[in-house]
Amino acid sequence: MKRILSAIMLISVLALASCGMESKSDIDKKVDELLSKMTLHEKVGQMNQLSGGAWLVDQAAKGEVGSILNCVDPAEINAVQKAAVEQSRLGIPILVSRDVIHGFRTIFPIPIGQAATFDPAIVEKGAHIAAVEATASGVRWTFSPMLDIARDPRWGRVAEGSGEDPYLDALMGVAMVKGYQGDDLSDPTSMAACIKHFVGYGAAEGGRDYNTTMISERSLRNTYFPAFKAAAEAGAATLMTSFNEIDGIPSTGNKWLLKDILRDEWGWDGMVVTDWNSAGEMIAHGFSRDLKHTAEQAINAGVDMDMMSYGFIQYVEELVKEGKVSEKEIDRAVRNILKLKFELGLFEHPYVDETASAKVDYAPEHLEAAKQCAIESAVLIKNNGVLPLAGAKTILVTGPLADAPHEQMGTWAFDGQKEHTLTPLAALRQEYDVIWEPGLDYSRDKDRSDFAKVRIAASRADAAVVFVGEEAILSGEAHSLSKLNLQGAQSELIAEVAKSGKPVVVVVIAGRPLTIERDLANCDAMLYSFHPGTMGGPALADLIKGKAVPSGKLPMTFLRDAGQAPFYYNHNNSGRPCNGTETLLDDIPMAAGQTSLGCTSYYLDTGYGPLFPFGYGLSYTSFEYGKPVVENAELGRDDVLRVSFDLKNTGKYEGTEVAQLYVQDKVGSVVRPVRELKRFERVNLAPGESRKVTFELPVAELAFWNFDMEYVVEPGDFRLWVAGDSASGTPIDFVVK
Repeated sequence: MKRILSAIMLISVLALASCGMESKSDIDKKVDELLSKMTLHEKVGQMNQLSGGAWLVDQAAKGEVGSILNCVDPAEINAVQKAAVEQSRLGIPILVSRDVIHGFRTIFPIPIGQAATFDPAIVEKGAHIAAVEATASGVRWTFSPMLDIARDPRWGRVAEGSGEDPYLDALMGVAMVKGYQGDDLSDPTSMAACIKHFVGYGAAEGGRDYNTTMISERSLRNTYFPAFKAAAEAGAATLMTSFNEIDGIPSTGNKWLLKDILRDEWGWDGMVVTDWNSAGEMIAHGFSRDLKHTAEQAINAGVDMDMMSYGFIQYVEELVKEGKVSEKEIDRAVRNILKLKFELGLFEHPYVDETASAKVDYAPEHLEAAKQCAIESAVLIKNNGVLPLAGAKTILVTGPLADAPHEQMGTWAFDGQKEHTLTPLAALRQEYDVIWEPGLDYSRDKDRSDFAKVRIAASRADAAVVFVGEEAILSGEAHSLSKLNLQGAQSELIAEVAKSGKPVVVVVIAGRPLTIERDLANCDAMLYSFHPGTMGGPALADLIKGKAVPSGKLPMTFLRDAGQAPFYYNHNNSGRPCNGTETLLDDIPMAAGQTSLGCTSYYLDTGYGPLFPFGYGLSYTSFEYGKPVVENAELGRDDVLRVSFDLKNTGKYEGTEVAQLYVQDKVGSVVRPVRELKRFERVNLAPGESRKVTFELPVAELAFWNFDMEYVVEPGDFRLWVAGDSASGTPIDFVVK
């Protein structure tokens, strides 16, 4: 009898699901009907996410698992799904999740590299390709994009985000959400996005992962919220809490963040999940007494699903009986979970075709898109005319990252397969007569015994290309560094090659901005490639040969020394800003008097400025910016600022320039940043070609959270720049009345 009732209930639930996209009201009705049939234990089971595969069959059959993560074997996924759908009382399907961060099988550049493209279209395409490949293996939910503003390269997870700028971060985040989710979540190739980590995780003190953050509400609203709000408005299906606390309250237990802001102020109706055991970690924070207390605090704060703390499944029923958590809160959470499962079409199509992945993994069009993204993500840091190496015939290829297929994929590439990675060495062998001498076995290698071989090889070559950087494991979660120079003897290898007198090209393949000032002196050209993924080799070979022209721009400020961190272009000014005439260490005489040496904000040893500013990037060609013309220099708050300028390619190569618009609110009720990126455009020009470019910026986008914590445009004097980076351009004033 029990089996018959179960079958009837399952059929009833399945009958509720119809083909294609359903209206919100239809799904709400189905959720309410199903929710009304659930016991408290079954509801709590939906709120429980566990890591694993087929060994979770028993829990799934009991209705004690709402979601699994870290299983990509279609057969195992189907086994767990079958237990949930065919053996549990109500037959509610499992939601399968995975960290698909910058590709599934076909690995694209790491997200910080994708941000360097300043090309949301290629980023959206990459996310779509990741969704197509991941869903073919049964994954319908990814924990991406990461929208944490990152202003300290010591933090390893800068690799996983879009850098230091809120505007760029928002555009890249929205592009990823659209790419993962498509137009219809019920499409079998669509994957639910998860915007993370809400919020402020990237501001960890000292760049130490999981560390304390100190962020004011105004800074949250002006800097850290915008990308999350934009992605939420773009329809992101889920959101993940962060590990850190804000003003003493961990995100996972923060009602102000999860209810007051996210739900009430923004009106977002998606599903909230904790980060891995972030609920349990509130005990270590000193915010919770024990695991039972964490469950109480997290649910009452607005969390829907618990990832791997086991607190919900163990204690929620008890908490409800004690009146510490209301069943209304449980229903709220479960309603959000069920709604997502209906939206994904899981009730109608719970199983995955176990042969599907073979048809889509590493498809030619996927590889071509990954190569294009890798080309666009590379930033030309220096070039004295050596690149491209169009005329060279024999080249020395050396360095530990030249033929490192695993390292090239970068962090969070769980499902990429190194045997499919095409390395620079392999690609360059298709273009040149290559002499291969690695010099070092891996990035941390300090053994210089092979340097003599490298020196001899360099003498036989027309030019040398040195591939240095970071192994994949040196960036990402829990991989913070206090020193950002090249590891091991890599700098010494570059210096050794430079002694040959041959042209030296350095290619840095890394997960973060490294401090490479000392290395620039020993090379003629430098390409900076954030871990470029599966097709990084052919992409870099095309750039070196001149088949492609660099167009990447830095999404983070590059420092001279790690001691400058955190450093970012859109900072507030101090009362004593650096003016460029300050006294440095070498200028201080012996027995100097105890003076303040200029009374400005800078370092005695490194001065003030960075090595390279945000937005910086060279090309093989050159671009000339004409004088910008503002259509109307006096604007009302409902008007649109229009600024036009001529951009000309004055060099010999066809190339793409990322033209950028920056604005400064000169005087505000609170101090405003010295510059803020407001628009950018990729402009491709043939040699000698000129084009008029126009930026349109609604004055409403100059709003900020003012002294009274109101989001307004304050009237007054403004300044704008049009340039190729955040430190260039001639200022033009305008007024908002």
